[in-house]
Amino acid sequence: MTHDEIVALVESLAEAWNSRDLERLLSLLTDDVVWDDPAMEKPASGRDAVCAFSLRVLRAFPDFHYEIVDPVCVAGDGSMCAVPWRITATSLGPLDPPGFAPTGRRVNSTGVDLLHLKDGRVSCITTVFNPLPVAHQLLELALPPRPGSLNERLLVLLQRLRAWWLRRKRGGMH
Repeated sequence: MTHDEIVALVESLAEAWNSRDLERLLSLLTDDVVWDDPAMEKPASGRDAVCAFSLRVLRAFPDFHYEIVDPVCVAGDGSMCAVPWRITATSLGPLDPPGFAPTGRRVNSTGVDLLHLKDGRVSCITTVFNPLPVAHQLLELALPPRPGSLNERLLVLLQRLRAWWLRRKRGGMH
């Protein structure tokens, strides 16, 4: 693919996301597409898994908007590209899994999608972003929390409970 064809493909992906046209979005992906995103429990493998993830995102964030932040960086051989992006969305529905309730809070996040291309379609998406600012925006949970704050004490309590559970599960510490 040429540089211009790849940029057109990326723009089509963004338009499909933003218009909620999942059929069009999926048509731009290979049948065996793999999408790895820090927001996923595990990578989505295949169009059905990508569709399921997309539906969960759009249910949780019905005003989700994906904006390409120029430039799209294309590999010299046309096999992949890096797409810097900005996402804005409001948490208005449940995000399940993992089971988060809507907060009504707005998210503004930036990151990069690394797209591998095959036969004019996307065969692999690796999404890279820092989830900590997103958690802060959605939950008002700063990581790391301010020393001495209630959030710090709650985080320490959760860590100690988790550590206790892991030790118990593994039969104690040696």
